[in-house]
Amino acid sequence: MKQVLITGASSGIGLQLAKDYANNGWHVYACGQNQSRLAQLVTNIDVASTGKITPLVFDVTNLEQTRQVLAEIETLPDHIILNAGTCEYIDNGVIESDVFKRVFEVNFFGIIHCLDAMQSRFTATTHLVFISSSAAYTALPRAEAYGASKAALSYLANGLAIDLKDKVKTVTLVNPGFVATPLTNKNDFPMPMIVSCEYASIKIRQGIEKQQAEIHFPIKFTLLLKAIALFPVALQRIIIQRMTRNAS
Repeated sequence: MKQVLITGASSGIGLQLAKDYANNGWHVYACGQNQSRLAQLVTNIDVASTGKITPLVFDVTNLEQTRQVLAEIETLPDHIILNAGTCEYIDNGVIESDVFKRVFEVNFFGIIHCLDAMQSRFTATTHLVFISSSAAYTALPRAEAYGASKAALSYLANGLAIDLKDKVKTVTLVNPGFVATPLTNKNDFPMPMIVSCEYASIKIRQGIEKQQAEIHFPIKFTLLLKAIALFPVALQRIIIQRMTRNAS
């Protein structure tokens, strides 16, 4: 049975990925903090499915706890999807250190902790998948903490793809646009071209199967941000300012 480990599997994209992989016959190690949600996930597998879900409850921001729980896995899955994340916005450019620390603790250092806990067991068949964001392409208003954490994560993934070239099979970076999740449901601004978790799961699983270096969607939205990122910084700022002003 094929195996996959997914962090942040108790909600959003991670939850959908866990269900879809299990319903397609995979053994899923579903990682998260919410024990009741993970327990419910186990019961939501299709009756006809040959898949299996093993819940792993831990906080990725706690290095020792992360090491301890992940060490319990006898054989590390070939597919490792590092998805756990959070989002907090800032208003009017007012910097609050605690906000940045909370966001980076999950979005960046949470990934670092998982890598730290598993790296000694990576093999030539290991496929690392980093769920970042298209917000890493160019700066967006109010997203200084979130975007900076995802930009750092994207840099980390691309750097490891080079340094681990001879140690793992593939490193895939995922940069979604807006996806309808409990996090984005809290947003109080327009989210152009937003897609469902079901759509995101399909695109991510297809890209992983093809061993793509980068997966990004919805394509019209992500290509627009990629194109804006090619312009000089001053022009990028003007374009984003006008786009977000018109959308509000």
